[in-house]
Amino acid sequence: MSSQIKLVVFTPKSHTDVVRKAMGDAGAGKIGNYSHCSYSVEGIGRYKPVEGAKPAIGGVGKFEEVEEERVECVCDKGKAKGVIEAVRKVHPYEEVAFDIYPLISEEEL
Repeated sequence: MSSQIKLVVFTPKSHTDVVRKAMGDAGAGKIGNYSHCSYSVEGIGRYKPVEGAKPAIGGVGKFEEVEEERVECVCDKGKAKGVIEAVRKVHPYEEVAFDIYPLISEEEL
C-alpha cells in the first residue's frame, strides 16, 4: 500500500486560498518537483447549527447554505496529522469536514 493519502476539505470560498496555502505549507500537495498541488470544485454546503453550536456563518436553529469549495490534494501519511492541524488553525468553521482516502501507487496496479 502506498504511503500517500488524498486529503479533502470543504471550506467557504472566502477561505479557500488560505486553506490551500496552509495545506501546501504543511507538506501536502507534493507531486514530483511540484509543491502546493491541489484541485478544487465549487458546491453548496448545507447545515443547521443546533443548540451549543457557535457557527461562523448562520445562526443556531436556522438552515444555512454556503458557497464552498472542495479542496483536495495528495499527502504523505506521515504529514497528514500536521496538515489537518494547519487547516484547523486557518479554517473558519467550528467543525471542519475532512475526507481521507488511502491511495495505491501506480506500481501496485
